[in-house]
Amino acid sequence: MSERASPALQRLVLGVGYRGQAYQGWQSQAGRNTVQDHLEAALSSFAAMPVRTVCAGRTDAGVHALNQVVHADITVERPAASWVRGTNRFLPADIAVQWCRTTTPAFHARFSALGRRYVYLILQAPTRPALEVGSVGWCFRPLNGDAMRNAAARLQGEHDFSAFRSSQCQAASPVKTIRSIAIHQRGAYWRFEFDASAFLHHMVRNIMGCLVAVGTGAKPAGWLDDVLASRRRELAAPTFSAAGLYFVGPYYDAVHDIPIHTPAMDWLP
Repeated sequence: MSERASPALQRLVLGVGYRGQAYQGWQSQAGRNTVQDHLEAALSSFAAMPVRTVCAGRTDAGVHALNQVVHADITVERPAASWVRGTNRFLPADIAVQWCRTTTPAFHARFSALGRRYVYLILQAPTRPALEVGSVGWCFRPLNGDAMRNAAARLQGEHDFSAFRSSQCQAASPVKTIRSIAIHQRGAYWRFEFDASAFLHHMVRNIMGCLVAVGTGAKPAGWLDDVLASRRRELAAPTFSAAGLYFVGPYYDAVHDIPIHTPAMDWLP
């Protein structure tokens, strides 16, 4: 009597959106209150088997994500729409799977990424945010857009970003390539868009602290040249709040057919 063949292993790819305010970041921790913990528990419940995930980019406590891409290897075969709806049944209201694909083991959520994008939102107003609390950073002083764009341009390209790196950063190298930093104003809201090959731990928030220092006139734009060249974290501005930071998501070679847009991207100011 022949043995029954083992179920085929397939690589599942998911796009996940979440509001990070209630969680200790992405990566699983002992407290079990991270986005990864909740997602893996939901996937395991729906699949009726243990499921472990790999993400495109780990986010810190309080940081949001619009299109966090994760992959998981599973032996359960279900339609893509079922994975979305079924997993979401077991997730908290502020975490949701947006889409699902199956792919080959050649795809890796982290290592296949060509780049990653972040957006930071700031409310510039005399009083702190109320309705937007947790969703935007806040600056009560006027911001000079031209000065901030001048400063941001000095950071574009390939550099050693040690001055903008957290002491807890585990990246093998501080050398990264920032492809663009775009700064736009819409009423009282400022939107900062970052596109890079990869980011160091706290890199965007540390850059934001410096850009705001320049925008408020506390520092000149040329100060960023000195900070960058120094490679010393203590010479840069304090780390800015996590509240207004959104991981827009990674992007890949078109051959992988990974979505890079979700409805939440149209919601941001």
